[in-house]
Amino acid sequence: MTITIPRRRLGGLETSALGLGCMGISSAYGPPSEESGTAAIRRAIDLGITFMDTAEVYGPLRNEEVVGAAIRDRRAEVQLATKWGFKFDENMQRLGVDGSPANARRALEGSLKRLGVDHIDLWYQHRVDPGVPIEETVGAMGEAVAAGKVRYIGLSEASAATIRRAHATHPITAVQSEYSLFERGVERDVLPTLEELGIGFVPYSPLGRGFLTGTVDAQSLGDDDFRKTVPRFTGEDGERNARLVTIVREVAAAHGVTPAQVALAWVLSRGEHIVPIPGTTKAARVDENAGALAVRLTPADVEKLDAIADRTTGDRYAPAMMGLLNG
Repeated sequence: MTITIPRRRLGGLETSALGLGCMGISSAYGPPSEESGTAAIRRAIDLGITFMDTAEVYGPLRNEEVVGAAIRDRRAEVQLATKWGFKFDENMQRLGVDGSPANARRALEGSLKRLGVDHIDLWYQHRVDPGVPIEETVGAMGEAVAAGKVRYIGLSEASAATIRRAHATHPITAVQSEYSLFERGVERDVLPTLEELGIGFVPYSPLGRGFLTGTVDAQSLGDDDFRKTVPRFTGEDGERNARLVTIVREVAAAHGVTPAQVALAWVLSRGEHIVPIPGTTKAARVDENAGALAVRLTPADVEKLDAIADRTTGDRYAPAMMGLLNG
């Protein structure tokens, strides 16, 4: 079956209704997979999935280089998003957040060079810096828009109050946060605020870091896979949450599709201003994810799936990272 990838709008930016998260190509989920990851990026563009998400911290630095090389001859087709907001030591070890205008300017020039582009379509602050007023940070990002180096700006893991202050300083096009059948915290305050202000929403980890696909076993993850540090997927919490995937499997079986397609279809159904960015390093998974756009969940399906989040236990990050959320 041929899938036509529809388009959606994130504020002023039109993108494919489904994007591609590129982090895992270079970091976080085990050894880098640059060759297969590049093939996944190019397959996505072939299908019409043209919204690519990367960040300075992925690698660090290397992910932007890989993504830039993969899209170089197809730049005009791609809506390119990257993120900044951390400071590093001389060995490129992350030291913490830094939302200062000086760091914004430094990061932007580096990202443009590594990506090999003259502008970034969507430039996010990766994590809010509590030590720098958001007005100063967003003001500096707005200067990049005025200079033609960035088309639109966004925030990642920001609170509703911060989003309002930022948007009053310079229009925010999109906010990126974790959102899936396992994680629905943004529904309380963030999503209503985005709808009110006309801001798009970009869910990362819409497949619950792979666990909603039913193909990931925390016990088999390598030591270099950061999911081994996530309370939600380890220990007793991990065992309980793994059992919840049975619900996704049941719905998938009823439709003759995969659990991943059901999990993505649920996220896609939450609003036309929502563009999820499932990550993968495999072209075949890109095809599978695209198939989610053809899945039509029934009200009974949605009711069954909605119950998952209320039964999910455990934090979504290790303690050190939890403090950087919802700034």
